[in-house]
Amino acid sequence: MIGGDGPTLGVVGGGQLGRMLAEAAAALGVEVVVADPTPDPPAAPVARDALVGGFDDPETLGRLADRADALTIEIELVDPGVLERVAEEAGVPVHPSPDTLRMIRDKLVQKRRLREAGVPVPAFRPVEDEADLLGAIEEFGEVMVKARRGGYDGRGNVPVRSREEAAEALDAVSGPAMAEEMIEFDRELSVIAVQGDGEVATFPAGENVHEDEILRETVAPARTHDEVRERAQSVAGDVLDLMDGRGVYGVELFEVDGEVLVNEIAPRPHNSGHYTIEGAVTSQFGQHVRCVLGWPLGSTALRDPVAMSNLLGDVETARPLTRGRSAGEGDPAGSDDPRPARLTGVDRVLATPGASMHWYGKREVRPLRKMGHVTVVPTEGEGREALLGTARELTDGLTFADR
Repeated sequence: MIGGDGPTLGVVGGGQLGRMLAEAAAALGVEVVVADPTPDPPAAPVARDALVGGFDDPETLGRLADRADALTIEIELVDPGVLERVAEEAGVPVHPSPDTLRMIRDKLVQKRRLREAGVPVPAFRPVEDEADLLGAIEEFGEVMVKARRGGYDGRGNVPVRSREEAAEALDAVSGPAMAEEMIEFDRELSVIAVQGDGEVATFPAGENVHEDEILRETVAPARTHDEVRERAQSVAGDVLDLMDGRGVYGVELFEVDGEVLVNEIAPRPHNSGHYTIEGAVTSQFGQHVRCVLGWPLGSTALRDPVAMSNLLGDVETARPLTRGRSAGEGDPAGSDDPRPARLTGVDRVLATPGASMHWYGKREVRPLRKMGHVTVVPTEGEGREALLGTARELTDGLTFADR
């Protein structure tokens, strides 16, 4: 039912994904309540309410469940057991299911499930100690060491190119890990896959540009052959077969000699799908709301080619992070020296035909922190290269200034 006493969606997490979920939900007559450890998180201005409490706090999640007609997540840090218990006690559905979260949040378990199902993945093996990692280097050559839990935006991923780097890499990961063969890929792809109530769909495969393990740009459709895009969407469909519960899933892939390998899965809307807000008939956020509530899916068709560029923080220079500059050059990711900031240079984005600005409302800027994004769609038949160039130029023209 829409209007009057319409449904309320409870979202664990109140970051930028929660904010954009609440924006999409409002258009559908759905109210959103979020729960987040941070007071006044990015989603607060657009959500009905924002509860303050930990992602594994039974009291906070219980209050969230009591106010919701359905529960979902925008971050994987939630404790699946706690989420499962409070949902059962409140008698509300939760999507994706806690079992899916248990599988996805451990990268080793995730990769094993994919391999067992015949989904193509890079070679990998568990790593308990330095001897295990040295064995992986002997078997695979260069490897990527990944924390099994908690890593995102480059955190928890450490490239190892020689035996001498093994001990330092394990110290950096600090906890249960896995080693994956380093893939010499042609390009990185992603597919936003959608699982509704008896319906499945995929958005066209996008192409991602990463630096320092952090997504910088996405262009859709991906600049590759039709057969590769179709293969990527087919593999993403195979991934959905393993997922229990409705929702949007971000499936990251590598393209290697015309084949695709699954890199990682996110059980929620994904940064690489932000282009769908302006670029697709139905955004990934609108789809997620529909899925969780068991409503019919919208169209996943693109309106036109589209490019998206992330706005990342770099407080040392009071500017967005410049392309080609590594996180280690004075701006280590995860710096504990955040500064309040305001964004300048927005007028140029707003004056550019086809450009849209998304600001996440975060009060502090940190190195490599995602502060917003710019999307560009064609107004005079521009192709993907031109759109991506405009998105880059506009993002580079945005600056942070201390308040």
